[in-house]
Amino acid sequence: MSIDRVARIQEQWRRERPDLDVSPQGLIGRLHRLGDLLRDEILTVYRRYDLGEGEFDVLAALRRQGAPFELAPGALARHTMVTTGAITKRLDRLEESGLIERRLSEADGRGRVARLTEAGRSLIDEAFTAHIRNEHRLIAALDPEQRIALEGLLRIWLADVEDASDA
Repeated sequence: MSIDRVARIQEQWRRERPDLDVSPQGLIGRLHRLGDLLRDEILTVYRRYDLGEGEFDVLAALRRQGAPFELAPGALARHTMVTTGAITKRLDRLEESGLIERRLSEADGRGRVARLTEAGRSLIDEAFTAHIRNEHRLIAALDPEQRIALEGLLRIWLADVEDASDA
């Protein structure tokens, strides 16, 4: 196995600061680097469909709801983990593109909901299929047992970090 950037950085810090345990850099540095590379690979697929990450997230959140494929902007913000202001901008772009439509809520006459159009549903189905195919390609270096083990470890770690940030 070759020495990667993170290992070289750790070697430098061990030399310069032998009093510190820099082993966390091995995990966090590699996850950070991997995250950047994976994000680039994922965004490449989205761009083929003329979508940014935010637009893809909104369309996917609507599609996951099942028929009639609609949500209020506040619910969309929670499903995509962004502010309602960011959702409004995304919805404006998607509506201009004909991928969603907005209408008054039947449950709350003052509120509005965003709904996938047929064009939006068709596009997200095609884009999501390509996205999942790409994700399979990106994890191909790991065998099924490694994938399961890594997912389990990441689930534990993420839950701990999320719990700490919520406190």
